[in-house]
Amino acid sequence: QLRLVESGGGLVQPGGSLRLSCAASGFTLADFIIGWFRQAPGKEREGVACISHSGGSMNYADSVKGRFTVSRDSVKNTVYLQMDSLKPEDTAVYYCAPRCWRVEGYNSWGQGTQVTVSS
Repeated sequence: QLRLVESGGGLVQPGGSLRLSCAASGFTLADFIIGWFRQAPGKEREGVACISHSGGSMNYADSVKGRFTVSRDSVKNTVYLQMDSLKPEDTAVYYCAPRCWRVEGYNSWGQGTQVTVSS
């Protein structure tokens, strides 16, 4: 079963940047569509970005469009989420998964990586 591991979170000031990584062992991530999700305290998990198998198609939630960029590195077998112009409302635990947008029906979430945007 595909298991993904997220990393790269941390504490950053408003307006700052972070790059999250999503890695897998034993599987080729290029074989999967990959979505980034986040869950803020007291809120439901939501999709924020999606990248196609080839990396030629990316889609974003309106709340992050123009600030977040999702990409693939096939050599490193890793998917990234570059987050710029971070806002306090971006504070959440971020997850990646081999699906986009739909949270229901997926039970293999990783531990996620905490992103905190605060001055």
